[in-house]
Amino acid sequence: MNIEAFRSYCLSKKGVAEEFPFDEHTLVFKVMGKMFALTSLERLPLSANLKCDPDKAIEYREQYDGVILPGYHMNKKHWNTCILEELAPNILQHLVDHSYDLVVSKLTKKLKAELAAL
Repeated sequence: MNIEAFRSYCLSKKGVAEEFPFDEHTLVFKVMGKMFALTSLERLPLSANLKCDPDKAIEYREQYDGVILPGYHMNKKHWNTCILEELAPNILQHLVDHSYDLVVSKLTKKLKAELAAL
């Protein structure tokens, strides 16, 4: 998956905004102000950090050895780095969905209500 397809998929999720909070090269996707995905526009191979359930993170790393790695510059228990061009689009979409859903599940009641109203 290229960066345009990855960006479009992330932005297609309800309540998502994109930002550059760290620098002009690190694109961050947030749902209701909470980060669920980020990618460097300069780093090759193109990769993205996605939030992941700790048990599933280990499972994915074993299943996709060398393609799904512990989160680069992130809490390695809760984040994976995924090489975008090495994963089938449906697998990557599943990983984005999982990350998004994890973050949404931790939102406050107020933010969940705001998201539902969108």
